Amino acid sequence: MTAHSHYPKQGRVILHIDMNAFYCSVHEAVEPELYKGKPLAVAGSVELRRGIIVTSSYAARNLGIKTGMQVRQALKLCPDLILIRPDFDLYRDFSRRFMQIAYSYSPLVESMSIDECFVDITGSKQFGTPLEIASQIQERIAMELRLPCSIGVAPNKLLAKMGSDMKKPNGISVIRLRDVPTVFWDKPCQYLYGIGRKTADKLTRLGILTLGQLAKADDALLLKHFGIVGAHLKLSANGIDHSSVNPEHEQSKSIGHTTTLPRDYTDRTEVHRVLLNLADQVARRLRRQELMTQTVVVTIRDPEMRTITRSLTLQAPTEHLDDIYRTACQLYDHHWEEGNPVRLLGVTLQSLSAREETYVQLDLFDYEKQPKKENLNRIMDGLRDKFGENAILTAGMLSNDPSAMIRNHKARGTSLQMDHLRNNPLHKDEEK
Repeated sequence: MTAHSHYPKQGRVILHIDMNAFYCSVHEAVEPELYKGKPLAVAGSVELRRGIIVTSSYAARNLGIKTGMQVRQALKLCPDLILIRPDFDLYRDFSRRFMQIAYSYSPLVESMSIDECFVDITGSKQFGTPLEIASQIQERIAMELRLPCSIGVAPNKLLAKMGSDMKKPNGISVIRLRDVPTVFWDKPCQYLYGIGRKTADKLTRLGILTLGQLAKADDALLLKHFGIVGAHLKLSANGIDHSSVNPEHEQSKSIGHTTTLPRDYTDRTEVHRVLLNLADQVARRLRRQELMTQTVVVTIRDPEMRTITRSLTLQAPTEHLDDIYRTACQLYDHHWEEGNPVRLLGVTLQSLSAREETYVQLDLFDYEKQPKKENLNRIMDGLRDKFGENAILTAGMLSNDPSAMIRNHKARGTSLQMDHLRNNPLHKDEEK
């Protein structure tokens, strides 16, 4: 039997590659004599016992250490827990390398975050069967990078993603459409990728408790309570997903930064300073990618992990820090009561467009100021590119909280920040 017979005559074969405990695994790979097999965690503020666990190794997870847990609580559970400062330069390097391995089997690679990607291998029959390709990729990542990963093999992205979650670490799961009823239908609705707690609670109130019930639910009922999303929920419960794998060179859909604070912030002045640092860095990334934004989103989380996001669409696209910062502060002041504690803040830019293709209508006052603002941006960006992010700062950016650390690209980053791939396309060799 040839490899060709393992591929559908119509349809696709999709892999989802999910790196296991990625940040901790990278540290284990780089310094195995210090970290291999030991309980360790990456924490945003290692020296502050009120800091938050960003991620933990499997050895630590087996002892009850979880993402989002306070360092102080984690150390009570595991006094021998090894705490490591994040090194995002290192993580980005390993992210590029594992995605380059994936790219050697197909040009259709879509990164979802720094540690996971989809690969469409429908046209990759020359490398073997789908299971053989998944095994080769897993083995190469283990041999060349000394990292573990789990891989889902399926006819679409949804099932591939759910497959990669089934066997961790170092598992490979093959999910066929005909497997969906036996594998998933007895699971609660929240088990389905894309269904959060609120949607699951709403389905429960409608008497829809399992994915099997959702797969057979009345179309009119779903439409009434969920609108057009209801039809998508039912299709997903049946394992149907028509979305395609979008290669890496496509334009960003959003640019964002979040930061977890070392303590509860209640003072508006302190919050505004954090928002200034966040706005400064998202504006830098926006201009670096030669984009403009028209929608600003703020994320606010309290100590009980309750989170809200609020957005505002601007009258005209912008690339300027002051526009983004002013809008972020406006959203915070309007939607968060002063005095209520804040533990996490984020600023995200959406509705992005290529700068050279974006038409900005200016009034007479802005028309006169615009060239000066653009020239100032170019000068400041050039100086910071050459001498570092701290070369030019406003007084409002100076602080000791983690938001000031965002400018340290080695120590700060997020799993969704993919600039390192857009700046270094997967199909090009890295510069020496």
